[in-house]
Amino acid sequence: MTERTIIDMASIPRLAPHMRLRHDKARAQWTIQAPERSFVLDPVAHAIVSRCDGAARLDAVVADLCTAFPDAPRDVIEKDVVALVQNFVDKSVMQA
Repeated sequence: MTERTIIDMASIPRLAPHMRLRHDKARAQWTIQAPERSFVLDPVAHAIVSRCDGAARLDAVVADLCTAFPDAPRDVIEKDVVALVQNFVDKSVMQA
């Protein structure tokens, strides 16, 4: 059994090699495509995933989202980012 990776603000998340972020023009929505599965992203999830490029630390992603969404409290943004990224890491959709 593989040990669970726990992310923190120093983590540098990115999509796993076999995952692709794609825009479905017919349905006007963003998805993560993988062999035999797909994840539909709402606008918040897309905002998070699109910033996880394998170069930026998670704290930089949160800071960028705080700038993009100035009305949202930082602690709420941080909680949402950590929850989404941890969920995708647990499902092998992302790596950190």
